[in-house]
Amino acid sequence: MRAVLTFALILFVGFSSFGQDDKPIFKFKAETLNYGKIALGSDGKRVFEFTNVGKSPLIITRIQASCGCTVPKKPERPIMPGEKGTIEISYDTKRVGGFSKAITIFSNAKTPRKMVKIKGYVERVAAPEKKKSMLSNDS
Repeated sequence: MRAVLTFALILFVGFSSFGQDDKPIFKFKAETLNYGKIALGSDGKRVFEFTNVGKSPLIITRIQASCGCTVPKKPERPIMPGEKGTIEISYDTKRVGGFSKAITIFSNAKTPRKMVKIKGYVERVAAPEKKKSMLSNDS
């Protein structure tokens, strides 16, 4: 009886793991985007690039940022096997100081919850001085 139960357990585990290799798999160019030092109010858009190295279409169902200052935009269509995809991130650069934010991606991938990060430092930079024109009335 014990041998039958052991055989059934091995059979169950074997069948439950069968087909797992068919799942899509993320392969990111970089899992952390470093903005470096950026000026206050500068463009906060960056892009995560990835490839689906799995054997079936990758469908991103939603993306969640760790705070409201980071807005991710997911691909609208499935990423086919071998195809590249992008996730656009917009960070609010109107906040001075260092930042480190997590972005969680929910999908049908082998790892259904994937976390990537952004980091950087927004520095207060003085606005460039306006040159006076001889035609202006700024006397």
